[in-house]
Amino acid sequence: MAPSSSSLITVATCNLNQWALDFDGNVHRILESCRLAKEQGASYRLGPELEICGYGCEDHFLEHDTFDHCWESLCQLLGEGASDGLLCDFGMPILHAGVRYNCRVLCHDRKILLIRPKSALADNGNYREGRYFTAYSSPANSTANCPEKHLLPSTFFVKFGQRDAPFGLYHVECADGTAIGCESCEELWTPQASHIDLALRGVEIIGNGSGSHHELRKLSTRIELMMSATRKCGGVYLYSNQRGCDGGRTYYDGCAMIVVNGKIVAQAPQFDVHDVNVITATIDLDDVRSYRASHPSFGIQAARTIAESGGSNGLMYDTITLVFDPTNSASINKNRPKIMEGGMALKIASPEEECCLGPACWLWDYLRRSGAAGFFLPLSGGADSSSVAAIVAVMCTLVTKAAREYPEGDVAKDCRRICRKDDPGNSSWVPSTPEEMANFVLHTAFMGTENSSAVTHSRAKRLGDAIGSYHLSIKIDLMVKAVLQVFQIATGHMPRFASRGGTMSEDLALQNIQARLRMVTSYLMAQLLPWVRGRSGFLLVLGSANVDEGLRGYMTKYDCSSADLNPIGGISKGDLKRMLIYLPREYPGLDVLAEIANAPPTAELRPIDAATATAEAGHSQTDEEDMGMTYEELGYFGRLRKMSRCGPVSMFRKLVVTWSHLAPSDVAAKVKRFFYYYSVNRHKMTTITPAYHAEAYSPDDNRFDLRQFLYNTRWTRQFAVMDQIVAQYPDSDNKDKND
Repeated sequence: MAPSSSSLITVATCNLNQWALDFDGNVHRILESCRLAKEQGASYRLGPELEICGYGCEDHFLEHDTFDHCWESLCQLLGEGASDGLLCDFGMPILHAGVRYNCRVLCHDRKILLIRPKSALADNGNYREGRYFTAYSSPANSTANCPEKHLLPSTFFVKFGQRDAPFGLYHVECADGTAIGCESCEELWTPQASHIDLALRGVEIIGNGSGSHHELRKLSTRIELMMSATRKCGGVYLYSNQRGCDGGRTYYDGCAMIVVNGKIVAQAPQFDVHDVNVITATIDLDDVRSYRASHPSFGIQAARTIAESGGSNGLMYDTITLVFDPTNSASINKNRPKIMEGGMALKIASPEEECCLGPACWLWDYLRRSGAAGFFLPLSGGADSSSVAAIVAVMCTLVTKAAREYPEGDVAKDCRRICRKDDPGNSSWVPSTPEEMANFVLHTAFMGTENSSAVTHSRAKRLGDAIGSYHLSIKIDLMVKAVLQVFQIATGHMPRFASRGGTMSEDLALQNIQARLRMVTSYLMAQLLPWVRGRSGFLLVLGSANVDEGLRGYMTKYDCSSADLNPIGGISKGDLKRMLIYLPREYPGLDVLAEIANAPPTAELRPIDAATATAEAGHSQTDEEDMGMTYEELGYFGRLRKMSRCGPVSMFRKLVVTWSHLAPSDVAAKVKRFFYYYSVNRHKMTTITPAYHAEAYSPDDNRFDLRQFLYNTRWTRQFAVMDQIVAQYPDSDNKDKND
């Protein structure tokens, strides 16, 4: 028997590419999401966390202007009919009784029904919500009969006749009995999650407006939390997320979804260049009621919760009644939607896909919002710079596809503006291929010296040709010699490489001057290449230092790592190599990437020793030999230092077990070497290029890794304790390293 129409409801959630403090643009995108939700027959629409101002306002949340502009935007949204016939759940900051709260604002028919503050704040990793907001706790005297009220700006009374709105941990109960509640991002992740109490109080639909950033392999955890929540409690769980770069290092990866009774019934794209994605599902609420009734333990706990005065986490969850029937909508009967009964196949990107798709979309946002005409990339032919070039190629592929599908859409318009094709004569122009677009926006240069090999020169040129970039091959030996002559005139001394009789200080100085001159050359090219090509504008310089090199400090301060943006600064060397092997399978023509992935990394800053140069590297100098540790070992060090919060001694205790093939003394030596170079080079992180955040052990000093940059690099107490532990191992120095 078909279900009655009174038990059906169509719900909508969305990805929005909001931009911090872009109030007009944010309103435009919110309005579009509401329009699409109504067009698809929805009665309820959920939006991302802090969508009205953008999640990443940071210290702008301390400015009163931000709150005023949010109210102006909300007034505009209601005035332009966003909530007409649609229950809208918006995200914005609220200043209530002198306290700043991160809130959900539920509106219907130009009336604010409820302001629901966030009760658990995110304060780890990249998040600093406690710096700006206060976690809400219900006042002791809060009851359903005496709700806390928030006085609205006078504009709302003038325009909409409303003076105040309920403020607190309430949920909405509609005229037909449908109950709708709110949860905000971090509240899903907490041990005593608010959705548990909401479900036990009979709330059938829970919306989570989120600002969750992309991190490799994070989506699976996020999905499991939502599926687990509704698998245990039943119900409809909507997840809305910001998507895109709103002005910082993080990228919000969207993937809005709708989950019913433990199964995902709708999922929006995780990575995309469109600003607005709206997904809907028509749900039979009788399925939720039946699911819950079939679990006796749920009924027992629900009855107990209702009898108690507060939830299991000590918070009060009261009810706001709404004279609105979301399940008796004419649009449902008109559109005759398909009822979502079963689950759907999940779309979860592999780490290799995440490595290229996330940074590609991040770069597109930076490019179109910065006013730049494209990118300049020093392309060495090695794995790191080649990874960056490949990511730009993926960006061009995504943008070209979207522009060709919708020639009048926003992506196509941005494409025409960036490529300087926005004059009246090119009103319908879109790139015919990703290579055509790459030729407009990507400028690459192999900046060689007498120490560079023909192998890396060849790889760089072949990759530039395959991508379609505007590629140059430059020799900077004249610049190097000129700087050294100035030094010789000033001091009377000429430095030499160690292989030619010089000291290590001379050797490092000669390597560093090559790297720093490449940075100077890069910025010169970035400013003038558009002019050379008869175009206007400037280029953004792209850096290519990976997270492991940043952790170890294996980079020259103010060399090519000092760029405008670094799309791989939060990605490990191992993941980058896997990405380079993956890409040729998905993007034909980039076969050279597999060759690059398998070549030993080399800086090519010392003279080539023909006797020890390898055919794969084309050079005798290799990164891992220079560093005294492998990239795989660096990955271990980084994860233990940041994610497992290990100091030198606790790191040694773990690795002496994990690396059981090594003698304890050798493990100790490796750990000591890592901590010495980590601390002696920590100062480099204070000037690190803004890098795409992808890995949870990033050493980025600016936002993520709040550790000092001046250390006692001898680590006297820590290393002494380590030596004492090593001495306790029997025959530790004689252990067979091959067993």
